[in-house]
Amino acid sequence: MIALLINLIIYLLVIGILYWLVIYVIDAIPLPQPANRVAKLVLTVLVVLVIILLLLQVAGVDLGGARLPTAHLNP
Repeated sequence: MIALLINLIIYLLVIGILYWLVIYVIDAIPLPQPANRVAKLVLTVLVVLVIILLLLQVAGVDLGGARLPTAHLNP
């Protein structure tokens, strides 16, 4: 159980860093305002869906084949 929580924390950190990086790149590229907003909205929706999948997987909910990679630690 501890390994699963550590795995979840690592995934959340990686997702957060990637989210920050993409938002930074979107802000650095001079996109017109509607395109900038749409790109941020799509990215936010994708990140939220991935986080929901991660939390459901930790809770033990069967996702019907939509599994995210997990680390298997041998004791």
